[in-house]
Amino acid sequence: MTSKFEVVLEKQTLIFSAAHFITFGNNICESLHGHNYRVACRCAGRLDQQHAYVIDFIWLRDALQEITKTLDHKVLLPDRHPSIAVTERDGEYEARFEERRWVFPRQDVMLLPVDNTTAERLAEYIGGELLTRLEGLAGLQPESLAIGVDENEGQWAWCELPVNR
Repeated sequence: MTSKFEVVLEKQTLIFSAAHFITFGNNICESLHGHNYRVACRCAGRLDQQHAYVIDFIWLRDALQEITKTLDHKVLLPDRHPSIAVTERDGEYEARFEERRWVFPRQDVMLLPVDNTTAERLAEYIGGELLTRLEGLAGLQPESLAIGVDENEGQWAWCELPVNR
C-alpha cells in the first residue's frame, strides 16, 4: 500500500485587504465593504522522487503571496455577474446593479472572472491561478488542491479544484 501525503499552508503573509459587495436572491445587493482575507492551501499527492515532498513549501508560499498581492487593496468586481454590469472607460470602472452605481479608479480595481465575489469564488479564482503556475513546473502534479479563503476570522470557504492527471 502506498502512503498518502498532504501539506497544508496557512501563514500570516497570506493575507490581503480588499473591498467587495455581493448579491443575494431577490435582487438584494449588499453595501460595499471590506475584509482582511486570509488564504490557506491543502495540497495532496505522491512524494516527488528526487526531493521526497509533495510540493516545496517555499514555492507554494511565494506563489500564493504573488497571487494575493494582486488582490491586496483593491475593489474586487465580478465580470460574469448576470445583474452587475461593469464597464471601463476614461481610466475608471463603473459598476451598476439596478438603480445603484459605483465608480472606481482603474488602478484600484481587480476585475475577476467570476459571477459573484463571494469567498467561495475567490477561493476558486486563487486556486485556478495557483494551478496555472503549477503547470510551469515540470514533473510536479498534485493529486488534489484545495484553497480556503477566510473573510471574517473563522468564516472559511473552501474550493477543491480539479487537477488534471
